[in-house]
Amino acid sequence: MMDQNQILEKVREILTGALGVDAEDITPKASLTKDLGAESIDFIDIVFRLEKAFDLKIPAGDLFPGNILNNELYVQNGAVTEAGLAELKKKLPYLRVSDFAQNPKLTELPQFFDVQMLLDYLRDRINNPQASAT
Repeated sequence: MMDQNQILEKVREILTGALGVDAEDITPKASLTKDLGAESIDFIDIVFRLEKAFDLKIPAGDLFPGNILNNELYVQNGAVTEAGLAELKKKLPYLRVSDFAQNPKLTELPQFFDVQMLLDYLRDRINNPQASAT
């Protein structure tokens, strides 16, 4: 069993390697995109590195929304609908959906993928290996 600080240290190593950022910039509140410069392609690398470092299988869609956002029921006119917000909340319980809901433009969503989201997900998965949001 790992505590939050041990998980954070491993996540810092992973994000430093994946994104080329300084470890001190990687705080729980840091946005992967806005603060650490991650792009969508980096999310694949981050998930791969997390799986390897924590010996986990992270199902597609557990950490990042994937094809939820390609559904017309969930996204209309560049904004995530109420149904889309409900689906995000259900599929991504670690995402701060209520904060995103204040301005649910699709282009704004990536800034809500933060280090704390990774820490919460990993803590639950490590402490409960059967846990998976999907």
